[in-house]
Amino acid sequence: MKVIITGVAGFMGSNLAIRLLGAGHSVIGIDNFSYGSRRNIKAIEDHPDFQFKECDLLEKNCLEDCQGDILVHLASQKIPRYSSAMRTLVENGKMLEVVIQKCLQDKMRLVFASTSDIYGKNPILPYTEDSDSLLGPSTVKRWAYALSKIYGEQLLQAYNQDHELSYTIMRFFGSYGPNQNLTWWGGPQSVFIQNCLDGKALEIHGDGSQTRTFTFVDDTIDGIYKCITQAEATNEIFNIAGDPESEISIYDLAILITKLVNGKDAKPNIKFIPYETFGKYEDVKRRVPSIDKIKKRLGFNPQHNLEDGLRKTIEWQKNLKPE
Repeated sequence: MKVIITGVAGFMGSNLAIRLLGAGHSVIGIDNFSYGSRRNIKAIEDHPDFQFKECDLLEKNCLEDCQGDILVHLASQKIPRYSSAMRTLVENGKMLEVVIQKCLQDKMRLVFASTSDIYGKNPILPYTEDSDSLLGPSTVKRWAYALSKIYGEQLLQAYNQDHELSYTIMRFFGSYGPNQNLTWWGGPQSVFIQNCLDGKALEIHGDGSQTRTFTFVDDTIDGIYKCITQAEATNEIFNIAGDPESEISIYDLAILITKLVNGKDAKPNIKFIPYETFGKYEDVKRRVPSIDKIKKRLGFNPQHNLEDGLRKTIEWQKNLKPE
């Protein structure tokens, strides 16, 4: 099949394109390099089944000459800790409207990247696809990202009901691995690894007791691939995550990465950054997925434990050359 990927030069977009091309599919990639990197698509830029278009989804006619069977929408603004609430809310909404209209026009299924952040601070774990969304106060801009994705999920389902749009919604949990962004945009693991390599302190936001369940990128891409290629994914929502038993605190993640980079006897150099630094901010205490639905419906089963995945990621990050 021919797959259109928005955000193709980003972390997940580039890894997904490589997987699809390797499986014999064709890819049309869209990116404006606001967060993606040319380095990420260098290995496939001359592939006969890869077509790249540099444009912004908010530009008129960006997708006009792109014809495909399925559109995977990965382009997004993230939590306003890294950007502005205005950009997160407005751009995520506008980009989604663009791809929805394209999919309706060309009768394509829209595979949409949502987030585990939509569960907010719901204390009932693990999170299933039917779990409640429990966000904090509207005065805390941190929730703008989750809100934009909840709006996106609702919008897709509304278009399905009123206009028969076909969709699949994917909720990601802490993906990491080769091609990840090296700033906080990419997550704590990428910054911790780089700071260890550079001999700098590992900055932990808050006290580090907050936990996450991380997913090695190969497992994330396997989940996306199944959502793209299996008809059973149509008009469904799936958590895509690593083993729920791999939940780890951010403090313990910093210690683990220190030992993997600098040796088992290395002492972590940690600097705690108060949340007040980010203004009025609120974090999620724990984030643990249920992956029962995607395992049962699509045969998904994560293959990488956290330590092995981090070793591969560290090796990739060590060998990076400046762009």
